[in-house]
Amino acid sequence: MGDGPDPIRAAGAVLWRRGDNGPEVALVHRPKYDDWSFPKGKAKDGEHVLRTAVREVWEESGVWPILGRRLSAREYEKERRPKRVDYWAATGNGGDFRPNDEIDRLEWLPVPEAERRLSYEHDADLLREFATGPNRTTPYIVLRHTSAGDKRAWDGDDVLRPLDARGRAEAAALAETLAGYGPARVFSSATARCMETVLPYAARMSSDIRTDWAFSMGTPMAASKEAGGRFTQLIGDGIAALVCTHGELVTEMIERACETLGATAPQDPRLPKGGFWVLHVADGTLVSAERHRLQAM
Repeated sequence: MGDGPDPIRAAGAVLWRRGDNGPEVALVHRPKYDDWSFPKGKAKDGEHVLRTAVREVWEESGVWPILGRRLSAREYEKERRPKRVDYWAATGNGGDFRPNDEIDRLEWLPVPEAERRLSYEHDADLLREFATGPNRTTPYIVLRHTSAGDKRAWDGDDVLRPLDARGRAEAAALAETLAGYGPARVFSSATARCMETVLPYAARMSSDIRTDWAFSMGTPMAASKEAGGRFTQLIGDGIAALVCTHGELVTEMIERACETLGATAPQDPRLPKGGFWVLHVADGTLVSAERHRLQAM
């Protein structure tokens, strides 16, 4: 970070719902500053940015958000420190606003009225970005399994190699982080380490885990690059999906998906263990793609 102060990290969302004449977005009023803005707030130490976004929107609006496409981050100076706020479009999944010391009012407004009400130009820019894209998108997640020790130290069949203690802790953290995108079908490599990685998420979301050899290592299907083709099949059916697989297959899956969706693939699609891609798709088009890694445990 250089010699300057560490940046303030924060996250929030453009929370929206259907209105009579198009989408309505939620704006919150802070009496301390007498301003109107989107629900957002600072990250806790070690908190993943996705969990920050969900928690802060919940705390400020009383609405539990389901994150959609990623919007542009906003960077500015606050109290002589750089500040970065990451944003997503989000829909609500229950809850009601209750005034508190920090937020005393919440209003749902059509986009033109919301733009006039907002106190800051950077928020107005964010609203205009939201308004130019599709409101609702479907997430497709590619997850690399978490830590499973050194395979050279495992004497059994590699298909049965389990997660180690660190990997199990990472899988539990992933369950909470990935829940921010809402429920999704869960597909996994048939290896123990992949199934154990998604088990906490599947339990949290009451989802079945469907094993698929196409996403597994050490099989003829994987060797013939069926992973990419199988993933594009899932994207084509329009239903959210989470796929847990191996690092060796991630590049093929992301590149094939981008090709199918008419988008340019990232220069380096690889993931660290426990890392994941989220492709937000609407009407057969890739609207946005985001890559995340878990913070150090």
